[in-house]
Amino acid sequence: MKKLWKPVQGCCRISDLQCLTCSVSIMVHRVAVIGAGPSGLTSVKACLDEGMVPTCFESSNDMGGLWKFKEVSEPNRASIYRSLTINISKEMMCFSDLPIPADYPNYMHHSKILKYFRMYADHFKLLKHIRFQTVVKSVRQRPDFSRTGQWEVVTEDKDGHEESHVFDAVICCSGHYTYPNLPLKDFPGIETFEGKYFHSWDYKGPEDMYGKRVVVIGIGNSGGDIAVEGSRVAEQVYMSTRRGAWVVRQVVDNGLPLDMKYNTRIVHILFQLLPINFFNWMVEKRLNTMYDHTMYALKPTHRFFSQIPVINDDLPFRILSGAVIVKPNVKEIRGSTVVFDDGSMVEKVDTIVFATGYNYGFPYLPSSVMHKSGQRVGLYKHVFPPNLEHPTLAIVGFIHAFGAIMPQAEMQARWATRVFKGYKKLPSNQAMIKAVEKDTRDIEKNYFVSKLTPLEVDFVSYMDDLAGDIGVRPNLLWLFFTDFPLFKRVLWGPMTAYQYRLTGPGKWEGSRRAIFTQFDRMYQPLKTRQVVEQETSYAGLLIKLSLTIMAGGAAAYYVHVHHPTAISTLMSKFHPQTV
Repeated sequence: MKKLWKPVQGCCRISDLQCLTCSVSIMVHRVAVIGAGPSGLTSVKACLDEGMVPTCFESSNDMGGLWKFKEVSEPNRASIYRSLTINISKEMMCFSDLPIPADYPNYMHHSKILKYFRMYADHFKLLKHIRFQTVVKSVRQRPDFSRTGQWEVVTEDKDGHEESHVFDAVICCSGHYTYPNLPLKDFPGIETFEGKYFHSWDYKGPEDMYGKRVVVIGIGNSGGDIAVEGSRVAEQVYMSTRRGAWVVRQVVDNGLPLDMKYNTRIVHILFQLLPINFFNWMVEKRLNTMYDHTMYALKPTHRFFSQIPVINDDLPFRILSGAVIVKPNVKEIRGSTVVFDDGSMVEKVDTIVFATGYNYGFPYLPSSVMHKSGQRVGLYKHVFPPNLEHPTLAIVGFIHAFGAIMPQAEMQARWATRVFKGYKKLPSNQAMIKAVEKDTRDIEKNYFVSKLTPLEVDFVSYMDDLAGDIGVRPNLLWLFFTDFPLFKRVLWGPMTAYQYRLTGPGKWEGSRRAIFTQFDRMYQPLKTRQVVEQETSYAGLLIKLSLTIMAGGAAAYYVHVHHPTAISTLMSKFHPQTV
């Protein structure tokens, strides 16, 4: 690799990644990846794509992380319930260079998701880089870290044998659904409760709820799923919520998956042009048209786009049928009686389920490497600790957005490995810390955050930001002039990860076809009976074409205002002699 700076003698050894303090490069070749869930798998692949040698340490006996179902929850590992089906559609959750098979359902059961991850690992030959049943005990900077940027990783195998390794870089992919938050001190009298209580982390199915009176505390996606499933067998289910929630359906207009309909670039552009409160009003009005959140006792204290909503098609009907009764926050517990903030009470309660979220942490890392910002771990672009001398430690998958974590983790891994190789230089420590603090202020301003959910980002903005650093963000203006059919699909179609394989490092020749066939794969599992097709609405197509041309003009104007040289650069590709 070409050197950008002359090395300073006696400080760092000469190689790929530039030292922030002395402008000398360091070599990153061997990389430790902690965890073989989706974030770990895509990180292993990203390392291989950049010519590095990854070793992935996985504490369990299989890949998949959160999506590997086990009948008994195991300490310090993520856990899911038997019936769990993902609330992100398959086209929106898959990795950018391996579409999920067309015959797979749009919203997949956890067993199908795990099968897809196995396909991914087999296709890209990742398994040989994974060491199963190996726990990472500690990750520490080497004594010569200032010169080498290296880490010492101590692991323990299933027989209890410890081993020390030296790596040039480390990627942490251990997730954030590992440590259940069970705030018993916030529920006076819990020690007097005569029934059974547990965290949703321990929930596997409704078998123990038959004929019981159940209180579910918390109205997140897990709490909603457990309340709905339990209400089919329980005598009565009560769902307690402190703040309420907006509830949306997975199936929207014309039967399309929610995210394929609305998670698009054109919607994102409109968000940049119009005030957020307009969209809050519009979406809330639409939701209340389907089921009035005030009437259903669901109406939250926050606006719609301030927090990720509950995605649950069944919950409104279970409330309407009386199977689930929504209650305010629990004030106290007296034996088998649960008392709520409004003074109402439920007697003869048999089971309490705490769907109260998760704590997060990286117990194998020294506390000194983690920068605290507000209520969250402060990471530069949610990946790199900003206070390290060398950027050889990355956190991948520690992100929260109204979108699938898989493509976000993949983008983080692609960016992190480019940084490791020295293709992308990070700003100074002071600049990164300043950026982290600005992110924290923006998050606290735009979203409802707490100790348990301290982080949220806009899916499209975040993906595009990292993609821009890598050099893989699609150029809408270029597509408008050179490939209009593709431009229409990138602008109007769902924000699938294939868009980030059209150009630049890691370009995949199949990406254009994947974009053109994404709706074919969506329709395929629904084609179980031959029916007469509906006629195409040409008026609708004409309106959409007009709006597309207008959007292209808006994109050109935006580029002209914010990047005035881009137009001339683009035109030079067509008429080099005129520029």
